[in-house]
Amino acid sequence: MNMNGLGLAGILAAAAALANGPVAAQAQSTGRVVLVPHRAVYDLVLDDGKAAKNVESARGRIAYDFTGDACEGYALSFRQVTQLQSGEGGPRTIDARTTSFEAGDGASYRFKTESSASGAPTETVDGLASKAGDGYEVKISAPKVETHREPLAALFPNAQMKAVIQAARAGQSTLNVRLYDGANGGKDLYETLSVIGKKADAKPAEAPLQRPEFEKLARWPVTMSYFKVGSGESTPSYTISFELYENGVTGAVRLDYGSFALRGTLTRLDLLPQADCAK
Repeated sequence: MNMNGLGLAGILAAAAALANGPVAAQAQSTGRVVLVPHRAVYDLVLDDGKAAKNVESARGRIAYDFTGDACEGYALSFRQVTQLQSGEGGPRTIDARTTSFEAGDGASYRFKTESSASGAPTETVDGLASKAGDGYEVKISAPKVETHREPLAALFPNAQMKAVIQAARAGQSTLNVRLYDGANGGKDLYETLSVIGKKADAKPAEAPLQRPEFEKLARWPVTMSYFKVGSGESTPSYTISFELYENGVTGAVRLDYGSFALRGTLTRLDLLPQADCAK
């Protein structure tokens, strides 16, 4: 694996997807999904169940802080630090940080991503995406000022996750959604395929989920595959799997970058106070 090419790009893109994907949510009996503020920490290790190419070991951590409400919108602060040991290139540390804000109605999405690899200068992508006609427009202020217009319709991250939660509650086994999340320089658009499994009944393995408020909640195994629009590839750019609870909290995360995969264990979960918003 070229750690300066697709490997790094894949990790940063998947980090952006995870930052804006599995968020805490509360699905009401009316079908309306209300996102719940929370903080979560995952510890990462190399998935030994997948043959890795030129990656001998890996470890890391994911931490994110999700706040806001459906009226004003939702803010996210996310960081993933991954340390990879390669037989060819030696150790390498990749640090990806994302802050974002998505309007409550899903009409606009502000994002800023800062990434670095093993002490190299930090690369920053700063942009604002807004719905425009049948598509959307992205105004990027860093690394350089430019505007990108996309005629295809797409959902922003929180709207995508709401759709997945609604599909799971309705008993659907798959969901196709076109997604814009600001990954890879702020220009890429993805077709996503979510495969939703049957409700799980085994006790969760992660300690933060072994508490009374989760005992009666349904949860589903979900696998999201991301295909870059226009690439012509039948193999996904990356895949993210997790267990999605009825209230939207996620556990048992797995990030598959193609050449290797990481497993994330939820080690801390704090549900934060929720503002009263009728939207």
